[in-house]
Amino acid sequence: MTIRRIGGRIGAEFLDVDLSQPIAPDLAAEIGGALVEHKVLVFRGQNLDDEAHVRFASIFGSLTTAHPTVPSVDGQQNVLEVAGGEGARANTWHTDVTFVLSPPKATTLRSLVIPPYGGDTLFSNTAAAYRDLPASLRRLADGLWAVHSNEYDYAEHPQFRSEELDEYQKVFTSTRYSTAHPVVRINPDSEQPNLFIGGFTTGIIGLSKSEGRDILRALQAYVTRPENTLRHQWQVGDVVVWDNRSTQHYAVDDYGDLPRRLHRVTIAGDVPVGADGGKSYIIEGDEAAHYTPQTS
Repeated sequence: MTIRRIGGRIGAEFLDVDLSQPIAPDLAAEIGGALVEHKVLVFRGQNLDDEAHVRFASIFGSLTTAHPTVPSVDGQQNVLEVAGGEGARANTWHTDVTFVLSPPKATTLRSLVIPPYGGDTLFSNTAAAYRDLPASLRRLADGLWAVHSNEYDYAEHPQFRSEELDEYQKVFTSTRYSTAHPVVRINPDSEQPNLFIGGFTTGIIGLSKSEGRDILRALQAYVTRPENTLRHQWQVGDVVVWDNRSTQHYAVDDYGDLPRRLHRVTIAGDVPVGADGGKSYIIEGDEAAHYTPQTS
């Protein structure tokens, strides 16, 4: 077995691993350690069905159900279909499901149908982004808390609004969730601080909308610096895993009406802890116990 680094600051590829077979404990531990170190892991040429995908994802911990509000794949309560319809295109920088109290620890994504061009996914190392901050901006970020909501702005650009997007938004926000998270989150496995912001962040607690937006824009600029990013060009059969506590990602919407379909399984996470030791808390909604078991 060989691990090949992909980017200077993020990403590694596992070679000669067959995820369709049960994963031995020592290999599972190695994969888990590599995920914490490299943030994004790529496994090419895998031949998985949903059952094998769920079995593999389980090496990282207890699983969530598919999503707090979006239905699962029929007969697979842990599997979410990520399809290329206009409503479901995640073409904003975000961390998965941060609007609940305990966002996923990690995400696994398996490609089923990939367009002949376009449809790549970008990933960013949010620990590296935090390290890049000037000391004064780092001190400011350490003390900030942000609101994350599933009722974020789905269509900042009105020209991209569609009936399909409106219908998807109704499903996505059928139950409203709003949670306060620290802007700087400590990853419990690496003990590294990370910028914990992204597309579901709607404001900074204690600041006006315009003030919060300006600060978030300044911080987000470090997340999306090219040095901190990785671009994955999908092939059918790929499995990609990312540490959802230390990354953001962006699905590039550049493939028109071509089909693109993937299946996602997420691993249950804990309640985020900030630089000052404070824990996230619910503003609106509940603990989403139907979605994720509480791990802390």
